[in-house]
Amino acid sequence: MARRPRYLWLAEQLREPILNGEMPPGTRLPSRTRLARSYRVSEQISRTALRLLVTEGLVESRPGSGYFVRTVPEVFRICRTDSSSGSGLGQLSREEIGTEQEQCSSPLSSRLRLREGDPVYRTTSRGLSSRMPITLHRSWEPAVLTAGTLRAPFDGASDAGLLERLSAAGYPVDRVTEEVRVRALRDSEASLLGSAPGIPVLVVERTHYSGNRPVETSDLIGSVEQCRLLYKLTLARPRRPGDPRRY
Repeated sequence: MARRPRYLWLAEQLREPILNGEMPPGTRLPSRTRLARSYRVSEQISRTALRLLVTEGLVESRPGSGYFVRTVPEVFRICRTDSSSGSGLGQLSREEIGTEQEQCSSPLSSRLRLREGDPVYRTTSRGLSSRMPITLHRSWEPAVLTAGTLRAPFDGASDAGLLERLSAAGYPVDRVTEEVRVRALRDSEASLLGSAPGIPVLVVERTHYSGNRPVETSDLIGSVEQCRLLYKLTLARPRRPGDPRRY
């Protein structure tokens, strides 16, 4: 059997007291040199072990100060369901930021099957916890669908939800798709979330269709450390002997 790398062994010696609470958040870890001496390993091994704990999210590096046990951030579960098309923000409160008209650009144009430069309505909102932004929601819909009507997303006369509003405009939504991925947070998003650009974020790309036509698409964005997606899907009940047939 291959010998276990020493940096994994050292990481385990530090991980256990962190997880069981012996080293609470904010505790400063020994320096690389001190760890190397205490555990009789090289400084390269102690450095690698500390980096592993940073990658795992248990420890943070503060330049000029050393390594510290991280405060575990609160986790928020964002419910996704196939029985409604609501925001699914769960315990988060919704803060509307506003709606603006802009020109469609790539890759948004492919999601909405529009030409670049076509007008779209962009609506922005945030999910808050104790007034702190946790998620960012941006949605776009072709302006041609509701322009000049009382069904545009910014129209004060229309306080209906997305599905009701589009249906009243003649575009009943009958299909929804979602694609989930992880990417880096962009500059324009970071200021709205109060986070640093470049951190990994979870992105849910949702698109609503009326027939084969995409009528709205959106991005739900949240930190991978704080956001989890909870899917609730309905299953068809299997037919049992004696159940009436449905035609």
